[in-house]
Amino acid sequence: MILFDEIKHVSPNSGVEYWFARELQPLFEYAEWRNFVHVIDKAKESCVNSGLQVSDHFVDINKMVAIGSNTKREIDDIALTRYACYLIAQNGDPSKEVIAVAQSYFAVQTRRQELADQFPELPENERRLAIRSELARHNTQLADAAHDAGVIDPLDYAIFQNEGYKGLYGGLTAKDIHTRKNLKKSQQILDHMGSTELAANLFRATQTEDKLRRDNVKGKMNANTTHYNVGRKVRQTIDEIGGTMPEDLPTPDKSIKQIAKEQRKPLLSDNNDNKS
Repeated sequence: MILFDEIKHVSPNSGVEYWFARELQPLFEYAEWRNFVHVIDKAKESCVNSGLQVSDHFVDINKMVAIGSNTKREIDDIALTRYACYLIAQNGDPSKEVIAVAQSYFAVQTRRQELADQFPELPENERRLAIRSELARHNTQLADAAHDAGVIDPLDYAIFQNEGYKGLYGGLTAKDIHTRKNLKKSQQILDHMGSTELAANLFRATQTEDKLRRDNVKGKMNANTTHYNVGRKVRQTIDEIGGTMPEDLPTPDKSIKQIAKEQRKPLLSDNNDNKS
C-alpha cells in the first residue's frame, strides 16, 4: 500500500490528492495501456451509475515524456481522484492480488476523506470514534517504524511508548495517566480520552513515525529520545497556543467501546425485529 502513497500527487492550489493512470498501470500489473484503458472505461461506467460526473473524477490530460536521446513525445494520460482509483480497482482483474490490496487501500482512503470532510460537523462521540480509529492505524505504523529503528522486544516497545507519553504529558507515564483517569487495570487509556486529547496523541504518533523514518533513526535509545522529543514538542505547541494540557483534560463518561457498542444496537435491534 505504501506504493500507492509514493505515486500520489497533491494539487498545490486545492490540496486535492490525485493519481496518474500511467503510473498506476504497472502497479495494477497491466502490461499494455490499452488493456488498462478498458478497465478505466468500466470504472467510468460505475461512476455514472453512482450518479456522479465522470469529469469530476477522471480528467484527460496530455503530457510530454522522455523517450531517449534527449527527445520527448506527447502521450495521453488521465488524472484520477481517490474515488476514481477505487472504482478502477473494483473493476480490475480479481485474480490479481494487487487488485485486492488496491481495493482495500482506496476504500480506506476514501472513507478517511469523507470523515475529514464531515469532521467539523460531527458530534463529540463521533469525533472520538473517528480519531481513535485513525490512532489505532497510526500506532501500528509507529510500531513498524520503531521496529525498524531497533525497538524489537515487547518490553522495549512499552518503554518506547512511555517516552512519548512522558514528553506529551509532562513526565507522566502510561501508568500515571491510567491512574489519573481512575481506570480499571483492563481499561485502555486511549479509549477514555476526549477528541482533543486523542488528537494530540494522534499528532504525536504520526510525527514520531515520520521523524523515525525521515531521519533513519537507529537504536533503541535514539528511538526513545525521538519519541520523547516529539511528544514534548507537541506539548510545547499546546502551551504556546494557550491550550489545555492533555493531563488536565476531562475524562469522558463513556469509553470508545461503549459508544461503538451503542451505535451497533439499533442495527442489531432492526435485525432482530426482521427475524420475528
